[in-house]
Amino acid sequence: MKKFFILSAAALTLAISAPANASGGAYCGQASGNWMSIDAVKAKAAGMGYDVRRVKREDGCYEVYAIGKNGGRVEIYMNPVTGKVVKVKNK
Repeated sequence: MKKFFILSAAALTLAISAPANASGGAYCGQASGNWMSIDAVKAKAAGMGYDVRRVKREDGCYEVYAIGKNGGRVEIYMNPVTGKVVKVKNK
């Protein structure tokens, strides 16, 4: 019984510490204290050639909804502290 309890507690800890990531596999994992401003994120994405439509914070990342260089819609996941692109998803 004691072994079962220890294994159950370990499984529960893993389930709590690794929630499903709604941002499609992109993981930034940054606390919101030292994030770039939304205006800075828009400017960085625009500097990369994207026509930014909307920016939101989700799952530790900035999600930038934009029109790409080829005219198609894209969703860009950016590290909120560095502005580094983590993932680009074509829509």
